[in-house]
Amino acid sequence: MELFYREHGQGKPLIILHGLLGISDNFVTFGRQVARLGYHVIIPDQRNHGHSPHHPVINYYALTDDLAELIERLKIHDPVILGHSMGGKVGMRYALENPDQVQKIIVVDTSLRTYVRFNYHLQLIDAMQSIDFDVVKTRQEAEARLSENISDKRIRQFLMKNLYRKEKHRLGWRPNLPVISYHIDSMYDGVFYSTRFTKPALFIRGGKSDYILEEDIPAIKQNFPQADIRTIENGTHWVHAEEPGKFMDMITEFLQL
Repeated sequence: MELFYREHGQGKPLIILHGLLGISDNFVTFGRQVARLGYHVIIPDQRNHGHSPHHPVINYYALTDDLAELIERLKIHDPVILGHSMGGKVGMRYALENPDQVQKIIVVDTSLRTYVRFNYHLQLIDAMQSIDFDVVKTRQEAEARLSENISDKRIRQFLMKNLYRKEKHRLGWRPNLPVISYHIDSMYDGVFYSTRFTKPALFIRGGKSDYILEEDIPAIKQNFPQADIRTIENGTHWVHAEEPGKFMDMITEFLQL
């Protein structure tokens, strides 16, 4: 699948993979900062998200194949891969399948284990799908409708990044919400490989998140023996958005090793 992507800077390649219901635009500011360190930053929209094509299938096999196709199409050699949540699992899978073709990996707030279904994601999707765009005509009206089911303003703003002018007088959501909802269980699948990625790896977790627990660390170390697990204490699952300064400092330190 030919993914849409944004790019910034020149130099060593660094690919950033967003999470579920995310979009490449979430990482543009961060990507520009990393580009100033001497990196060519590529930020794709994953399938069924953002500007990339919709498809009736979404699972980690397909997402990892999409990444492989992007790397081949752009002739990217030895990239650093950074992935948040769903993007982190895609990055881990690609690195374990192609350990000689990745320079370093950065995984943001996800582990290798299979997660129990989070109804939270379905609640977000349901809230988005509940908006009738025959009635709702403005971004302000759409956010007001979201606020009826989503009290956290930060999460609403995260979802609002997906809103666009579908037609002249009609708004719409960019993600393929019906397909994502139908395949939601596959988004909680674990990463199970016998291979090891022995190059530098950084795992960043939010101190207020339960996506990387202490009991997850032995499995991470098994597949990523050089893994450095760091915690940003005040961060939740969206640690990169909540603590951008601390997040950037950790990334900069790791990239300069």
